[in-house]
Amino acid sequence: MSTFTDYRDVNQQELQNDIDEIKKTIKVTEEDFQHLLKLEKWGRSSTISGFSIISLVVILNSFNSGISVFDFWFFGIVGAFLVSVGNVARWANVTHPILHGAYDKVPNIPYRYTKKGFAAGNRRWIDWLDWIKPDAWAYEHNIMHHYHLGEMDDPDNVEKNLEWLHKIQMPMFFKYAIIYIFASFWKIAYYAPNTLRILENREKQGTDNPRSDKFEFNPLTKRGKELWLQYYLPYGLFQFAFLPLLFLPFGINAVLSAFVLLVIAELFANLHSFLVIVPNHSAEDIYQFSTPHKTQGEYYLRQIMGSVNYNTGTDLIDYLHGFLNYQIEHHLFPNMPHSYYQKMQPIIKEICKKHNLEYRQDSVFKRMLMTVDLMVGKTKLLTIEGI
Repeated sequence: MSTFTDYRDVNQQELQNDIDEIKKTIKVTEEDFQHLLKLEKWGRSSTISGFSIISLVVILNSFNSGISVFDFWFFGIVGAFLVSVGNVARWANVTHPILHGAYDKVPNIPYRYTKKGFAAGNRRWIDWLDWIKPDAWAYEHNIMHHYHLGEMDDPDNVEKNLEWLHKIQMPMFFKYAIIYIFASFWKIAYYAPNTLRILENREKQGTDNPRSDKFEFNPLTKRGKELWLQYYLPYGLFQFAFLPLLFLPFGINAVLSAFVLLVIAELFANLHSFLVIVPNHSAEDIYQFSTPHKTQGEYYLRQIMGSVNYNTGTDLIDYLHGFLNYQIEHHLFPNMPHSYYQKMQPIIKEICKKHNLEYRQDSVFKRMLMTVDLMVGKTKLLTIEGI
C-alpha cells in the first residue's frame, strides 16, 4: 500500500519559477529536427523490413518451396513484430511530438512536420494512418488529458473509466483476463470511440446539447456512422484488405496468410502501445485531484504528482518506449522535442529533490503490473483535495 504524502505545503510559486526558468533554455534547432528524422527513419525501416519478411515467407510458402511450418511462423512472427514496432514508433516517436507542435519553431521547417500540417486532410494516409483520427486524438490528448490530468475531466483517468469493472461481481481472475484481452485491441475498443466522443463534446460546448459519456459503435447512428467511415474503415481496409490482396497473384492461401500475419502485427502493436502508454498515470502511488488546478505552479506540481517515468537511457531504449519513459518531463514541457528529454531529466530530478517531491521511476513492466491491479479494482489512486 502506498503512503499518502500531502504536498500542499510545497511552495508552488517557487516551483513555477524554477520550471519557467528551464523553459527559457529550450531553443529548438535543426539538430532537433534531424533527431526526429532519425526516429522517423527507424520506424519506417522497421515497418518496411517487417512487411518484406512477411512478403518473403508468404510467397515462398505459396510456391511450396520447402519452407517448413516452423520457419513460416517463426519468420512470419518476426516480420509481424517489426511491423508492430514501426506502428507504435509512428504514433509515439513521430506523431505525438509533432502534434504537440514540438518542431514548429525549427527554422524553415517543412509544413508537413508542423502541428497544422502533419496528417492533415489527405496527409493522414501518408503521415499517420491508424484507427484514430489525428485531429480527434490531438484534442483528446493534448488538451483534455494534459490540462486535466488526474481530474474527472481527464479522458484517460483509468480508475474512473473502469469503475464498471470494479463493481462487477466476478472472480478476480476473470477481471484480470478481461484487461489482458482488452489490451490486445484497445485502440479499436477505447481510443478510436473515445477520441470521437471527446471531440463531439467539444462541439457541444455552449449549446443545450448534453455531453455524452458513452461510446457509440452502432453504424446506423450518427456518431457510429462517423466512427466507421472516418476511423475504422480507412485503416482497416488498407491494412487488412488492400495489403493482403497484393498477394492475390500467388493464390488465395497467400492472401489469407498475409492477412493472419498482419492481424498478429496489429495485436502486437496494441499490446506494445498499451504497455508504454497506460501505466504513465495509473497506479496506487499516483495522485488524482478533485478540483481543477488554479495556478501555473499548481499545474506543474500536479504533473509531477500524477506521472511516472520508466527506465531511460540511449536513443534505442527511449525509442522502444516511444520516449514515454520521460513522462514527467513531457507533462511539464509537452511541446518539447524528444531530443531534449535525456538532457532535461537530471535537471528535473534536482528540482524535485529541492522541493521534496517524489520523482517516480520504475521498469515499465513493474508499472504495468501495478496498473493492472488498479484497473481490476485491487488498488486505488491517491486522491487529494485542495491542490
